[in-house]
Amino acid sequence: MKFVPVVLSSLLFAAAQAAAQAPTECPSLPASSGLQWQQQAQADFLVCRAATAEGREVLSLMLSARDPAIPLNRSLRQEKGSFGGESLYWYQPDLGGQQPPGYAERRISVVKLDKGRYAQISLYPDSAQELGSLQQLAQGMSLTPSAVAAGR
Repeated sequence: MKFVPVVLSSLLFAAAQAAAQAPTECPSLPASSGLQWQQQAQADFLVCRAATAEGREVLSLMLSARDPAIPLNRSLRQEKGSFGGESLYWYQPDLGGQQPPGYAERRISVVKLDKGRYAQISLYPDSAQELGSLQQLAQGMSLTPSAVAAGR
């Protein structure tokens, strides 16, 4: 019966390793933003969706140890910005030629963070003004473990 504790111990160790590598929670949002996160955590990634009080998703953030490998076409490059202390360019998403309502303001970017971590950020504003506000919000987010733990 010594086999069961060894297997259980191994499984617990593997689960602890996976938990140590996966992000544990979304960065905090300023109270003045009026947004709330909906969080979905998996073993190797975390998806955070920021929604308005009415439930409209305006920002999604995926934190992962793997590169999302999204092709970002230079011809769709828009504004320069930053996220998590890293410089980036915002792109209009490539929707295969489709341009649904609000497409002109939509943005996406991928940033390589420290130690092989990646962030994929998507913005779904309903106006150019909201786009600017969401880009500022993304720029101000801190992803350091101490800042997340402290609610910044």
